[in-house]
Amino acid sequence: MDRCVSRRTFLKTATTATAATCAARMFPAWAKVDRGSVAINAPLATFAYSDVELLDSPTKRQFDENHARFLHLEDDRLLKVFRQGAGLPAPGEEMGGWYDGSGFSLEHNDFHAFIPGHSFGQYLSGLSRAYAVTGSEPTKAKVSRLIKGYAETLDPKAKFFVDYRLPAYTYDKLSCGLIDAHEFVHDPMAMDVHEKLTHAIVPYLPEKALSRQEQRARAHKDASYTWDETYTLPENLFLAYQRSGKTFYRDMAKQFLEDDTYFNPLAEGNNVLPFEHAYSHVNAFSSAMQAYLTLGSEKHLRAATNGFDMVLKTQSFVTGGWGPDEAFGEPGRGQLGDCLALTHASFETPCGAYGHFKITRYLLRVTKDAKYGDSMEKVLYNTILGAWPIQPDGTSFYYSDYATTGKKVWYPNKWPCCSGTFPQLAADYHISTYLRASDGVYVNLFMPSRAQWNDGSGRYGLQQETRYPFNNLVQIHVSASQPKDYTLYVRIPNWSAPDPVLSVNGKRVSDSIQPGTFAAIRRTWKDGDRVELELPMPLRLETVDASHPNLVALVQGPLVLFAVADSQPSFSRSALLQAKPANNAKGDWLADSADGSRVTMRPFMNIDTESYSTYVLLKS
Repeated sequence: MDRCVSRRTFLKTATTATAATCAARMFPAWAKVDRGSVAINAPLATFAYSDVELLDSPTKRQFDENHARFLHLEDDRLLKVFRQGAGLPAPGEEMGGWYDGSGFSLEHNDFHAFIPGHSFGQYLSGLSRAYAVTGSEPTKAKVSRLIKGYAETLDPKAKFFVDYRLPAYTYDKLSCGLIDAHEFVHDPMAMDVHEKLTHAIVPYLPEKALSRQEQRARAHKDASYTWDETYTLPENLFLAYQRSGKTFYRDMAKQFLEDDTYFNPLAEGNNVLPFEHAYSHVNAFSSAMQAYLTLGSEKHLRAATNGFDMVLKTQSFVTGGWGPDEAFGEPGRGQLGDCLALTHASFETPCGAYGHFKITRYLLRVTKDAKYGDSMEKVLYNTILGAWPIQPDGTSFYYSDYATTGKKVWYPNKWPCCSGTFPQLAADYHISTYLRASDGVYVNLFMPSRAQWNDGSGRYGLQQETRYPFNNLVQIHVSASQPKDYTLYVRIPNWSAPDPVLSVNGKRVSDSIQPGTFAAIRRTWKDGDRVELELPMPLRLETVDASHPNLVALVQGPLVLFAVADSQPSFSRSALLQAKPANNAKGDWLADSADGSRVTMRPFMNIDTESYSTYVLLKS
């Protein structure tokens, strides 16, 4: 098999053979049931979305853009395809793109109406999380209207899914949206609708999680019917059990754990990633983590830990992105370097970053290992913060391009999957920056932000001031209504050798500060205390893989520096490592190439329409 299988090429060539029952109640059924038990309480917990405020920064702008985009998207457009399927009046314009009800043609490579209504649940989830952050009453009202509108289209047999291409895929997103609406908006209908939908979807699902290979082996209309993602279902089913206490969710989650072909071999250390669809199989790691938390299954923790480690070590570019042409390749065969000449679809950016943030957050909560924060940071600064915002008509940024000479472009089809994960991810910046432990607080990501919490008799907070990653200084200001003993854990990135400096109120912490760990500062914290972290950020080079030692990327701290040029430049090693900062607003560096020209090296988040090379050539 070709090492860099192109999904788009495959798509071109593959030709193989009622509202009353869901009405709101003052005390809905789920409220009368105890919450489902969990077997494992992770050592670290997320803060509430409302406990963290993003201050002026690219992350804040992305969150605000996504919140505004979906808050102002017309309800009738979002509900139209479901109303059409139910034979109800369906006013409003069609959404277009993947979202519409008819028009898909695999034979003609036309992906209009590929998965009708597929991202509705994700938009519902993003809005629910945005409400949890902001307390916006218009956002809360919109979520409730959308749930009521959707409930009116849902019949006991879920006829919308008759002959539906990817029923598990869309159910999973609806499940997530309804769970989030229940959890964060406290919508009185959400879990009733969820239960009705779940019972109705069962006839459209197989008896277990099916791999892509198993789907291809069964009778199907065309290849597009073999792309369903039943193996991602358990995460949200376990969450539904935890929210409702209803054991049929837990049992259904166990039914769809992909143990036989995925989690069992991963738990044993066998790499079964090659040729699998990249994003959905990373997303499946979150199902394994929920199996660990809910059932206490050590096997699933090993599967998630081993699998994600394989992604980091054998599948990842310098940016933290992975999955060229949405596929994993065979390790040790130079597939990453080879793909630079074969595809511009290098990393499925909003979807991949969303899945990456989820699994690193799960693993960090369970292990307290700083490497997961390092990995999250790499993806944040070198992939998703460079994504263009979703446009009003659904035009979206989909792939990061790491080709020999790359360029940012819009995805040709409107409202793709990445339009659904983007608003969820942007809201999740709030729960990824700080984490709580029984003895204190972990500072995981460095960005202008504020965390506040009540603890016993006092009100406490941390506020970060920083221009990181364009500056190596992070200041953390402590607020406290009264003095309080706790430990502040600060992530020291693994790349920050040789001598990071951590100080409190101007006095350097005496304990050794080790890169790749969380530095622990235990003291009685008082209002006005100040913590400063100063990180060395020397330039370094990273190769794309062992088979291509002369293809390297220039990295400074957590930032990859992309060569802005119309063709891939070449450099001597010393010239790259002697690049100089341009001291401009874009965070540029300047390096002298082998032909004597001066090349601008720019972070991905500040690249617009210019051509660039992620990796450059080292002159022999």
